[in-house]
Amino acid sequence: MDDSAPDLLPILYQSTELVAINKPHGLLVHRSPIASDATEFAVQLLRDQLGQRVYPVHRLDRKTGGVLLFALTEPMNSVMQQQFMDGHIHKTYIAIVRGYAPDTQTIDYSLRNDETGVSQDAVTHIKTLHRTEIPLPNGKHATSRYSLLELTPTTGRMHQLRKHMAHILHPIIGDRPHGCNKQNKLFKEHFGMNTMLLHAQQLTFTHPISAEQISITAPIQAEFTRMLGELFGEKWEV
Repeated sequence: MDDSAPDLLPILYQSTELVAINKPHGLLVHRSPIASDATEFAVQLLRDQLGQRVYPVHRLDRKTGGVLLFALTEPMNSVMQQQFMDGHIHKTYIAIVRGYAPDTQTIDYSLRNDETGVSQDAVTHIKTLHRTEIPLPNGKHATSRYSLLELTPTTGRMHQLRKHMAHILHPIIGDRPHGCNKQNKLFKEHFGMNTMLLHAQQLTFTHPISAEQISITAPIQAEFTRMLGELFGEKWEV
C-alpha cells in the first residue's frame, strides 16, 4: 500500500448490519486479475479483523483512499447495493488536480464502460476549495498551479471522477492512465509521491432498517495530508 498500512483497518462506523473503514491508498478491495501483484485485500483483511464474512457494497479504486462500506449479511448487501444503483447514497470526494479549476461546475458527460463498452450517463459536480501556485518549474512554465476540489458524483460509473477531471483538462494528480504523465513524474521525482490524490471523504445514506440518517466521514490520510502541506503551505482540515 502507498501509505503505511496499520495493523488493523481503521473502522469509521459499525452496526450489526454494516461496517465502514477508511481504506488506505493502494489497497485493493478484492482480488482482481488485472492486479496480480497484490497480496492484501480489504475484504480478507476486514473479514479476519472482525472474524466474520463481509460484503463490499460498492467499489473504490486501488489508489483511492477513504470511506468504504461493507454489509455484514447478504440481505443487507443486496439492499445497500440497490441504494447505490438508485443514486440514494450521497458521496463526497476530495482531490488535488492540475491547474486552476473553475469555482463550480457540473460535468454532464457520458462515459464508456471499460468492461462492457456501453456508454452510460455520468454527472459530477465540482467545487474549488482552494488554489495554489508554487515555484516548481514544469516544462516551459516557471511555476505550477493546482486546485483542491470537492467532487460530488450523482452517478457511479467506473473511474468516473478520474475520467471527468481529465475531460475538463484538470486531471487528478497521480492518476494513471487518465491523468497527466508529466505531472505524475514531477510529483514522484520532486516530492517522492507515488499515490493518487483522490480521497472518498464522506458517505451519507438512510439506514434501511432504522431509517436513521447515517453520515460517515473518513479523515485524510498521511500522504494526502503531506501533499496538502507541500502545495498549499498550511495544515488543511478537509
